[in-house]
Amino acid sequence: MGKFRCPVNVVNIAMNHPESLSSVTPLSASGIPYSGVPGQREAAVDRARSFPYRFPRDRRPLGGSYTVAENSRRLLRYFYLERRLMQALGAWTLTIPEFEIKLETGRHIFYHADAARFLRERLTEQEMRPKEIDAFREPEIDRLIEEVLSAASAPELLVGIHQVLGRALERAYRHHIDNTDPVTDVPTIRCLKRILTDYELMLAWVDAAIGAYLDGGVEEAGLTAWQWHLERLLRSIGGVSGSDPRGESPGVLRSELKPFERGTVPLRDVRFDTFKNTGDYDVADGQSRFPKDSYESLRLRFIRTQRDEVDAIEAFGTFIWDIRFKDFQSEYDLARITWDEARHTEIGHRALLACGYDPFELRNRLTGSTCRGPMDPAFAMAEINLFGEVGVLKTINGLIDTAADKNDALLYHVADFIRSDERTHVRKGQGILKVMTDMDSKALELRTRELFTECLVSLGAIKKDMDIFTISREDIEHLVGE
Repeated sequence: MGKFRCPVNVVNIAMNHPESLSSVTPLSASGIPYSGVPGQREAAVDRARSFPYRFPRDRRPLGGSYTVAENSRRLLRYFYLERRLMQALGAWTLTIPEFEIKLETGRHIFYHADAARFLRERLTEQEMRPKEIDAFREPEIDRLIEEVLSAASAPELLVGIHQVLGRALERAYRHHIDNTDPVTDVPTIRCLKRILTDYELMLAWVDAAIGAYLDGGVEEAGLTAWQWHLERLLRSIGGVSGSDPRGESPGVLRSELKPFERGTVPLRDVRFDTFKNTGDYDVADGQSRFPKDSYESLRLRFIRTQRDEVDAIEAFGTFIWDIRFKDFQSEYDLARITWDEARHTEIGHRALLACGYDPFELRNRLTGSTCRGPMDPAFAMAEINLFGEVGVLKTINGLIDTAADKNDALLYHVADFIRSDERTHVRKGQGILKVMTDMDSKALELRTRELFTECLVSLGAIKKDMDIFTISREDIEHLVGE
Protein backbone atom coordinates (compact mmCIF):
# COMPACT_ATOMS: atom_id res chain seq x y z
CA MET A 1 0.00 0.00 0.00
CA GLY A 2 1.26 3.51 -0.82
CA LYS A 3 1.93 6.19 1.76
CA PHE A 4 -0.21 9.31 1.78
CA ARG A 5 1.84 12.15 3.31
CA CYS A 6 1.68 15.92 2.82
CA PRO A 7 4.98 17.39 1.50
CA VAL A 8 4.83 20.15 4.13
CA ASN A 9 3.00 19.77 7.40
CA VAL A 10 1.24 23.14 7.39
CA VAL A 11 -0.97 22.17 10.32
CA ASN A 12 2.02 21.65 12.62
CA ILE A 13 3.61 24.90 11.49
CA ALA A 14 0.43 26.81 12.27
CA MET A 15 0.05 25.26 15.70
CA ASN A 16 3.63 25.67 16.86
CA HIS A 17 5.20 28.51 14.85
CA PRO A 18 2.42 30.93 13.87
CA GLU A 19 4.91 33.74 13.28
CA SER A 20 6.43 31.82 10.38
CA LEU A 21 3.19 31.55 8.41
CA SER A 22 3.61 34.99 6.92
CA SER A 23 6.65 33.74 4.98
CA VAL A 24 5.35 30.28 4.05
CA THR A 25 3.68 29.53 0.77
CA PRO A 26 1.66 26.35 1.44
CA LEU A 27 2.11 23.51 -1.01
CA SER A 28 -1.00 21.87 -2.33
CA ALA A 29 -2.06 18.46 -1.06
CA SER A 30 -3.52 15.96 -3.54
CA GLY A 31 -3.29 18.63 -6.24
CA ILE A 32 -5.88 20.93 -4.67
CA PRO A 33 -4.50 24.50 -4.61
CA TYR A 34 -4.49 26.71 -1.55
CA SER A 35 -6.99 29.56 -1.75
CA GLY A 36 -6.72 32.30 0.86
CA VAL A 37 -8.87 35.30 1.66
CA PRO A 38 -6.96 38.64 1.78
CA GLY A 39 -6.08 39.70 5.32
CA GLN A 40 -7.13 36.49 7.08
CA ARG A 41 -3.64 34.98 7.29
CA GLU A 42 -2.15 38.20 8.62
CA ALA A 43 -4.92 38.49 11.20
CA ALA A 44 -4.29 34.90 12.33
CA VAL A 45 -0.59 35.65 12.76
CA ASP A 46 -1.37 38.73 14.85
CA ARG A 47 -3.73 36.77 17.09
CA ALA A 48 -1.14 34.03 17.53
CA ARG A 49 1.50 36.53 18.62
CA SER A 50 -0.69 37.59 21.53
CA PHE A 51 -1.17 33.97 22.67
CA PRO A 52 1.37 33.51 25.52
CA TYR A 53 1.69 29.72 25.68
CA ARG A 54 4.09 27.58 23.72
CA PHE A 55 2.86 24.04 24.23
CA PRO A 56 4.90 20.92 23.27
CA ARG A 57 5.25 20.46 19.56
CA ASP A 58 3.25 17.74 17.86
CA ARG A 59 5.41 16.52 15.01
CA ARG A 60 3.16 13.66 13.92
CA PRO A 61 2.48 13.90 10.19
CA LEU A 62 -0.74 12.87 8.53
CA GLY A 63 -0.37 9.85 6.31
CA GLY A 64 0.52 6.19 6.69
CA SER A 65 1.06 2.97 4.82
CA TYR A 66 -2.37 1.45 5.36
CA THR A 67 -5.92 2.10 4.30
CA VAL A 68 -8.69 1.11 6.71
CA ALA A 69 -9.19 -2.09 4.71
CA GLU A 70 -5.50 -3.04 4.83
CA ASN A 71 -5.30 -2.10 8.49
CA SER A 72 -8.25 -4.39 9.26
CA ARG A 73 -6.83 -7.23 7.18
CA ARG A 74 -3.63 -7.21 9.21
CA LEU A 75 -5.38 -6.77 12.55
CA LEU A 76 -7.64 -9.72 11.76
CA ARG A 77 -4.62 -11.95 11.20
CA TYR A 78 -3.07 -10.69 14.44
CA PHE A 79 -6.32 -11.45 16.26
CA TYR A 80 -6.46 -14.94 14.82
CA LEU A 81 -2.86 -15.70 15.72
CA GLU A 82 -3.37 -14.49 19.30
CA ARG A 83 -6.52 -16.58 19.63
CA ARG A 84 -4.76 -19.65 18.29
CA LEU A 85 -1.77 -19.15 20.61
CA MET A 86 -4.15 -18.97 23.59
CA GLN A 87 -5.75 -22.24 22.47
CA ALA A 88 -2.43 -23.93 21.75
CA LEU A 89 -0.97 -23.16 25.17
CA GLY A 90 -4.17 -24.42 26.75
CA ALA A 91 -3.83 -27.71 24.90
CA TRP A 92 -0.39 -28.28 26.46
CA THR A 93 -1.15 -27.42 30.10
CA LEU A 94 -1.51 -31.05 31.19
CA THR A 95 1.63 -32.15 29.36
CA ILE A 96 4.11 -29.58 30.73
CA PRO A 97 5.98 -31.19 33.65
CA GLU A 98 7.99 -28.28 35.06
CA PHE A 99 6.20 -26.31 37.78
CA GLU A 100 7.49 -22.87 36.81
CA ILE A 101 6.71 -23.41 33.11
CA LYS A 102 3.18 -24.64 33.85
CA LEU A 103 2.62 -21.67 36.14
CA GLU A 104 3.91 -19.14 33.62
CA THR A 105 1.90 -20.78 30.85
CA GLY A 106 -1.25 -20.04 32.86
CA ARG A 107 -0.27 -16.38 32.72
CA HIS A 108 0.69 -16.39 29.05
CA ILE A 109 -2.62 -17.96 28.06
CA PHE A 110 -4.32 -14.86 29.39
CA TYR A 111 -1.81 -12.46 27.83
CA HIS A 112 -2.64 -13.87 24.40
CA ALA A 113 -6.37 -13.88 25.18
CA ASP A 114 -6.21 -10.25 26.26
CA ALA A 115 -4.28 -9.34 23.11
CA ALA A 116 -7.00 -11.02 21.04
CA ARG A 117 -9.66 -9.06 22.95
CA PHE A 118 -7.93 -5.72 22.32
CA LEU A 119 -7.59 -6.49 18.62
CA ARG A 120 -11.17 -7.71 18.36
CA GLU A 121 -12.41 -4.49 19.95
CA ARG A 122 -10.37 -2.39 17.53
CA LEU A 123 -11.72 -4.36 14.57
CA THR A 124 -15.29 -3.66 15.66
CA GLU A 125 -14.41 0.03 15.57
CA GLN A 126 -13.39 -0.42 11.95
CA GLU A 127 -16.85 -1.62 11.00
CA MET A 128 -16.40 -5.37 11.41
CA ARG A 129 -19.11 -7.28 13.28
CA PRO A 130 -18.01 -9.48 16.21
CA LYS A 131 -19.57 -12.56 14.55
CA GLU A 132 -17.57 -11.85 11.40
CA ILE A 133 -14.35 -11.49 13.41
CA ASP A 134 -14.97 -14.64 15.45
CA ALA A 135 -15.81 -16.68 12.35
CA PHE A 136 -12.51 -15.81 10.64
CA ARG A 137 -10.30 -18.81 9.82
CA GLU A 138 -6.97 -18.95 8.04
CA PRO A 139 -5.90 -22.46 6.94
CA GLU A 140 -2.25 -21.49 6.52
CA ILE A 141 -2.08 -20.23 10.11
CA ASP A 142 -3.89 -23.36 11.30
CA ARG A 143 -1.27 -25.50 9.57
CA LEU A 144 1.48 -23.54 11.31
CA ILE A 145 -0.19 -23.84 14.73
CA GLU A 146 -0.65 -27.59 14.26
CA GLU A 147 3.08 -27.89 13.63
CA VAL A 148 3.91 -25.79 16.71
CA LEU A 149 1.64 -28.08 18.76
CA SER A 150 3.64 -31.07 17.53
CA ALA A 151 6.56 -30.04 19.74
CA ALA A 152 8.27 -33.04 21.31
CA SER A 153 8.82 -31.33 24.67
CA ALA A 154 8.00 -28.26 26.73
CA PRO A 155 11.23 -26.50 25.61
CA GLU A 156 10.27 -27.05 21.97
CA LEU A 157 6.79 -25.68 22.72
CA LEU A 158 8.28 -22.51 24.18
CA VAL A 159 10.55 -22.10 21.17
CA GLY A 160 7.60 -22.37 18.78
CA ILE A 161 5.03 -20.34 20.69
CA HIS A 162 7.32 -17.58 21.88
CA GLN A 163 10.71 -17.49 20.19
CA VAL A 164 9.23 -17.98 16.71
CA LEU A 165 5.62 -16.74 16.71
CA GLY A 166 5.87 -14.44 19.74
CA ARG A 167 8.96 -12.68 18.39
CA ALA A 168 7.40 -12.45 14.92
CA LEU A 169 4.25 -10.88 16.35
CA GLU A 170 6.29 -8.43 18.42
CA ARG A 171 8.18 -7.32 15.30
CA ALA A 172 4.93 -7.08 13.31
CA TYR A 173 3.31 -4.91 16.00
CA ARG A 174 6.27 -2.54 16.13
CA HIS A 175 6.36 -2.36 12.32
CA HIS A 176 2.63 -1.63 12.27
CA ILE A 177 3.03 1.16 14.83
CA ASP A 178 5.82 2.71 12.75
CA ASN A 179 3.92 2.51 9.47
CA THR A 180 0.29 3.26 10.22
CA ASP A 181 -0.99 6.83 10.34
CA PRO A 182 0.12 8.29 13.70
CA VAL A 183 -2.81 10.70 13.79
CA THR A 184 -5.82 8.96 12.23
CA ASP A 185 -4.96 5.48 13.56
CA VAL A 186 -3.98 6.32 17.12
CA PRO A 187 -6.45 3.72 18.55
CA THR A 188 -4.59 0.93 16.75
CA ILE A 189 -1.24 2.24 17.95
CA ARG A 190 -2.49 2.36 21.53
CA CYS A 191 -3.94 -1.14 21.22
CA LEU A 192 -0.64 -2.58 19.97
CA LYS A 193 1.42 -0.74 22.60
CA ARG A 194 -0.79 -2.20 25.35
CA ILE A 195 -0.21 -5.68 23.96
CA LEU A 196 3.54 -5.09 23.75
CA THR A 197 3.62 -4.29 27.48
CA ASP A 198 2.81 -7.94 28.20
CA TYR A 199 5.02 -9.17 25.38
CA GLU A 200 8.13 -7.53 26.82
CA LEU A 201 7.74 -9.41 30.10
CA MET A 202 6.63 -12.65 28.46
CA LEU A 203 9.41 -12.89 25.90
CA ALA A 204 12.14 -11.89 28.36
CA TRP A 205 10.95 -14.60 30.74
CA VAL A 206 10.87 -17.23 27.98
CA ASP A 207 14.41 -16.41 26.87
CA ALA A 208 15.56 -16.94 30.45
CA ALA A 209 13.56 -20.18 30.72
CA ILE A 210 15.12 -21.56 27.54
CA GLY A 211 18.50 -20.63 29.00
CA ALA A 212 17.64 -22.65 32.12
CA TYR A 213 16.72 -25.66 29.98
CA LEU A 214 20.03 -25.41 28.12
CA ASP A 215 22.00 -25.02 31.35
CA GLY A 216 20.19 -28.09 32.69
CA GLY A 217 21.25 -30.30 29.78
CA VAL A 218 18.66 -29.86 27.04
CA GLU A 219 20.43 -30.12 23.67
CA GLU A 220 20.73 -26.71 22.02
CA ALA A 221 21.14 -28.14 18.53
CA GLY A 222 17.72 -29.79 18.67
CA LEU A 223 15.98 -26.59 19.76
CA THR A 224 17.81 -24.56 17.11
CA ALA A 225 16.83 -27.00 14.38
CA TRP A 226 13.18 -26.86 15.49
CA GLN A 227 13.25 -23.06 15.53
CA TRP A 228 14.73 -22.96 12.01
CA HIS A 229 12.06 -25.41 10.81
CA LEU A 230 9.19 -23.32 12.19
CA GLU A 231 10.64 -20.04 10.94
CA ARG A 232 10.78 -21.51 7.44
CA LEU A 233 7.17 -22.55 7.75
CA LEU A 234 6.21 -19.06 8.93
CA ARG A 235 8.03 -17.46 5.98
CA SER A 236 6.22 -19.80 3.59
CA ILE A 237 2.88 -18.21 4.55
CA GLY A 238 4.08 -14.63 4.19
CA GLY A 239 4.93 -14.12 7.86
CA VAL A 240 2.57 -12.78 10.48
CA SER A 241 0.99 -10.21 8.14
CA GLY A 242 0.77 -12.54 5.14
CA SER A 243 2.44 -9.80 3.09
CA ASP A 244 6.12 -10.70 3.48
CA PRO A 245 7.99 -12.40 0.61
CA ARG A 246 7.18 -16.10 0.67
CA GLY A 247 9.83 -18.78 0.92
CA GLU A 248 9.77 -22.53 0.46
CA SER A 249 7.88 -24.60 3.02
CA PRO A 250 9.77 -27.35 4.87
CA GLY A 251 9.44 -30.62 3.03
CA VAL A 252 8.10 -32.75 5.90
CA LEU A 253 5.87 -31.61 8.77
CA ARG A 254 5.50 -33.57 12.00
CA SER A 255 1.81 -32.68 12.14
CA GLU A 256 1.21 -34.32 8.77
CA LEU A 257 2.93 -37.51 9.86
CA LYS A 258 1.02 -37.59 13.17
CA PRO A 259 -1.82 -35.12 13.88
CA PHE A 260 -1.71 -33.46 17.29
CA GLU A 261 -3.77 -34.87 20.15
CA ARG A 262 -3.84 -33.08 23.50
CA GLY A 263 -2.55 -34.96 26.51
CA THR A 264 -4.85 -36.47 29.12
CA VAL A 265 -2.34 -37.31 31.89
CA PRO A 266 -1.11 -34.58 34.29
CA LEU A 267 2.69 -34.43 34.41
CA ARG A 268 4.92 -33.13 37.23
CA ASP A 269 8.66 -32.62 37.46
CA VAL A 270 10.95 -34.72 39.67
CA ARG A 271 10.75 -32.32 42.64
CA PHE A 272 7.16 -33.38 43.31
CA ASP A 273 6.01 -36.38 45.32
CA THR A 274 2.49 -36.97 43.98
CA PHE A 275 -0.56 -39.00 44.93
CA LYS A 276 -3.92 -39.69 43.31
CA ASN A 277 -5.43 -42.60 45.22
CA THR A 278 -6.96 -40.37 47.87
CA GLY A 279 -8.20 -36.84 48.33
CA ASP A 280 -7.17 -36.68 51.98
CA TYR A 281 -3.80 -35.10 52.70
CA ASP A 282 -3.44 -36.90 56.04
CA VAL A 283 -4.00 -40.26 54.36
CA ALA A 284 -1.50 -39.36 51.65
CA ASP A 285 1.06 -38.24 54.26
CA GLY A 286 0.57 -41.38 56.33
CA GLN A 287 -0.09 -39.32 59.47
CA SER A 288 -1.91 -36.28 60.79
CA ARG A 289 0.16 -33.13 61.18
CA PHE A 290 -2.46 -31.46 63.41
CA PRO A 291 -5.58 -32.66 65.23
CA LYS A 292 -8.43 -33.33 62.80
CA ASP A 293 -10.72 -30.31 62.20
CA SER A 294 -8.47 -28.02 64.26
CA TYR A 295 -7.85 -24.53 62.92
CA GLU A 296 -4.22 -25.44 62.24
CA SER A 297 -5.29 -28.47 60.21
CA LEU A 298 -7.89 -26.54 58.18
CA ARG A 299 -5.41 -23.72 57.62
CA LEU A 300 -2.72 -26.01 56.23
CA ARG A 301 -5.23 -27.88 54.09
CA PHE A 302 -6.44 -24.62 52.57
CA ILE A 303 -2.92 -23.45 51.75
CA ARG A 304 -1.95 -26.84 50.31
CA THR A 305 -5.10 -26.84 48.22
CA GLN A 306 -4.08 -23.49 46.74
CA ARG A 307 -0.61 -24.79 45.83
CA ASP A 308 -2.29 -27.81 44.28
CA GLU A 309 -4.41 -25.57 42.07
CA VAL A 310 -1.68 -26.20 39.58
CA ASP A 311 -4.26 -28.79 38.48
CA ALA A 312 -6.77 -25.98 37.89
CA ILE A 313 -4.34 -24.39 35.43
CA GLU A 314 -4.49 -27.72 33.61
CA ALA A 315 -8.27 -27.90 33.80
CA PHE A 316 -9.17 -24.45 32.52
CA GLY A 317 -6.38 -24.38 29.96
CA THR A 318 -7.59 -27.70 28.57
CA PHE A 319 -11.18 -26.41 28.42
CA ILE A 320 -10.03 -23.56 26.15
CA TRP A 321 -8.70 -26.12 23.70
CA ASP A 322 -11.67 -28.44 24.00
CA ILE A 323 -14.27 -25.73 23.23
CA ARG A 324 -12.13 -23.78 20.74
CA PHE A 325 -14.11 -21.61 18.33
CA LYS A 326 -17.44 -22.24 20.05
CA ASP A 327 -17.59 -18.81 21.68
CA PHE A 328 -14.84 -16.22 22.00
CA GLN A 329 -16.16 -14.73 25.24
CA SER A 330 -16.11 -18.16 26.89
CA GLU A 331 -12.55 -18.74 25.70
CA TYR A 332 -11.58 -15.36 27.09
CA ASP A 333 -13.27 -16.00 30.45
CA LEU A 334 -11.54 -19.38 30.70
CA ALA A 335 -8.21 -17.71 29.95
CA ARG A 336 -8.80 -15.18 32.71
CA ILE A 337 -9.71 -17.94 35.17
CA THR A 338 -6.56 -19.85 34.13
CA TRP A 339 -4.48 -16.78 34.98
CA ASP A 340 -6.25 -16.52 38.34
CA GLU A 341 -5.52 -20.17 39.08
CA ALA A 342 -1.85 -19.62 38.25
CA ARG A 343 -1.92 -16.79 40.78
CA HIS A 344 -3.62 -19.03 43.37
CA THR A 345 -0.90 -21.63 42.83
CA GLU A 346 1.72 -18.96 43.44
CA ILE A 347 -0.15 -17.80 46.54
CA GLY A 348 -0.18 -21.34 47.92
CA HIS A 349 3.48 -21.90 47.12
CA ARG A 350 4.59 -18.64 48.71
CA ALA A 351 2.30 -19.08 51.72
CA LEU A 352 3.83 -22.49 52.40
CA LEU A 353 7.27 -20.87 52.34
CA ALA A 354 6.01 -18.19 54.74
CA CYS A 355 4.74 -20.97 57.04
CA GLY A 356 8.20 -22.55 57.16
CA TYR A 357 7.68 -25.40 54.68
CA ASP A 358 9.62 -26.34 51.60
CA PRO A 359 6.56 -26.57 49.30
CA PHE A 360 8.01 -29.65 47.59
CA GLU A 361 8.15 -31.56 50.89
CA LEU A 362 4.33 -31.61 50.82
CA ARG A 363 2.83 -34.19 48.52
CA ASN A 364 0.94 -32.92 45.46
CA ARG A 365 -2.61 -34.18 44.87
CA LEU A 366 -3.34 -35.27 41.27
CA THR A 367 -6.79 -36.73 41.90
CA GLY A 368 -8.75 -33.98 40.15
CA SER A 369 -6.59 -33.68 37.05
CA THR A 370 -6.35 -37.44 36.66
CA CYS A 371 -10.15 -37.64 36.55
CA ARG A 372 -10.76 -34.54 34.45
CA GLY A 373 -7.99 -35.03 31.89
CA PRO A 374 -9.75 -37.64 29.70
CA MET A 375 -13.27 -36.40 30.48
CA ASP A 376 -15.75 -34.56 28.27
CA PRO A 377 -15.20 -30.85 29.00
CA ALA A 378 -18.78 -30.20 30.12
CA PHE A 379 -18.56 -32.74 32.97
CA ALA A 380 -15.00 -31.74 33.88
CA MET A 381 -16.08 -28.11 34.03
CA ALA A 382 -19.17 -28.99 36.05
CA GLU A 383 -17.03 -30.77 38.63
CA ILE A 384 -14.69 -27.85 39.13
CA ASN A 385 -17.42 -25.18 38.97
CA LEU A 386 -20.45 -26.79 40.64
CA PHE A 387 -18.50 -28.75 43.24
CA GLY A 388 -14.95 -27.46 43.65
CA GLU A 389 -15.41 -23.71 43.58
CA VAL A 390 -18.82 -23.76 45.26
CA GLY A 391 -17.28 -25.98 47.94
CA VAL A 392 -14.57 -23.40 48.61
CA LEU A 393 -17.17 -20.66 49.01
CA LYS A 394 -19.05 -22.77 51.57
CA THR A 395 -16.09 -22.83 53.95
CA ILE A 396 -13.91 -19.85 53.19
CA ASN A 397 -15.99 -17.25 55.05
CA GLY A 398 -15.68 -19.14 58.31
CA LEU A 399 -11.98 -19.68 57.75
CA ILE A 400 -11.41 -15.96 57.14
CA ASP A 401 -13.41 -15.04 60.25
CA THR A 402 -11.39 -17.46 62.38
CA ALA A 403 -8.14 -16.14 60.91
CA ALA A 404 -9.20 -12.63 61.93
CA ASP A 405 -10.06 -13.79 65.45
CA LYS A 406 -6.66 -15.48 65.77
CA ASN A 407 -4.83 -12.50 64.26
CA ASP A 408 -3.53 -14.78 61.49
CA ALA A 409 -2.65 -11.99 59.06
CA LEU A 410 -1.13 -14.31 56.45
CA LEU A 411 -4.16 -16.53 55.95
CA TYR A 412 -6.61 -13.63 56.26
CA HIS A 413 -4.79 -11.71 53.56
CA VAL A 414 -4.48 -14.48 50.96
CA ALA A 415 -7.92 -16.00 51.59
CA ASP A 416 -9.62 -12.62 51.22
CA PHE A 417 -8.31 -12.26 47.67
CA ILE A 418 -9.00 -15.90 46.79
CA ARG A 419 -12.61 -15.55 47.97
CA SER A 420 -13.25 -12.67 45.58
CA ASP A 421 -11.73 -14.66 42.69
CA GLU A 422 -13.81 -17.75 43.41
CA ARG A 423 -17.04 -15.76 43.50
CA THR A 424 -16.18 -14.41 40.05
CA HIS A 425 -15.29 -17.88 38.77
CA VAL A 426 -18.59 -19.39 39.89
CA ARG A 427 -20.50 -16.62 38.14
CA LYS A 428 -18.52 -16.82 34.90
CA GLY A 429 -18.55 -20.60 34.99
CA GLN A 430 -22.32 -20.70 34.66
CA GLY A 431 -22.11 -18.94 31.30
CA ILE A 432 -19.27 -21.18 30.12
CA LEU A 433 -21.25 -24.31 31.00
CA LYS A 434 -24.11 -23.11 28.79
CA VAL A 435 -21.69 -23.00 25.87
CA MET A 436 -20.36 -26.47 26.68
CA THR A 437 -23.66 -28.33 27.05
CA ASP A 438 -27.43 -28.15 26.62
CA MET A 439 -28.05 -30.40 29.65
CA ASP A 440 -30.14 -28.96 32.46
CA SER A 441 -28.36 -28.35 35.75
CA LYS A 442 -29.80 -31.35 37.61
CA ALA A 443 -28.92 -33.81 34.84
CA LEU A 444 -25.47 -32.28 34.49
CA GLU A 445 -24.80 -32.51 38.22
CA LEU A 446 -25.98 -36.12 38.45
CA ARG A 447 -23.95 -37.29 35.45
CA THR A 448 -20.88 -35.49 36.77
CA ARG A 449 -21.23 -37.23 40.12
CA GLU A 450 -21.58 -40.58 38.37
CA LEU A 451 -18.45 -40.04 36.27
CA PHE A 452 -16.39 -38.91 39.24
CA THR A 453 -17.59 -41.85 41.27
CA GLU A 454 -16.35 -44.18 38.54
CA CYS A 455 -13.02 -42.37 38.35
CA LEU A 456 -12.43 -42.22 42.10
CA VAL A 457 -13.25 -45.91 42.43
CA SER A 458 -10.77 -46.73 39.67
CA LEU A 459 -8.07 -44.72 41.46
CA GLY A 460 -8.78 -46.39 44.79
CA ALA A 461 -9.73 -43.07 46.34
CA ILE A 462 -13.02 -44.59 47.51
CA LYS A 463 -14.14 -48.17 48.06
CA LYS A 464 -17.03 -49.55 46.06
CA ASP A 465 -18.89 -51.55 48.67
CA MET A 466 -22.14 -51.93 46.76
CA ASP A 467 -23.13 -52.68 43.19
CA ILE A 468 -24.45 -49.24 42.27
CA PHE A 469 -23.84 -46.00 44.10
CA THR A 470 -22.96 -42.37 43.47
CA ILE A 471 -20.96 -40.27 45.90
CA SER A 472 -22.47 -37.09 47.25
CA ARG A 473 -21.71 -33.49 46.34
CA GLU A 474 -19.90 -33.08 49.67
CA ASP A 475 -17.72 -36.14 48.99
CA ILE A 476 -16.57 -34.74 45.66
CA GLU A 477 -15.89 -31.36 47.27
CA HIS A 478 -13.67 -33.08 49.87
CA LEU A 479 -12.01 -35.73 47.70
CA VAL A 480 -11.17 -33.52 44.72
CA GLY A 481 -11.02 -30.29 46.72
CA GLU A 482 -10.36 -27.37 44.38
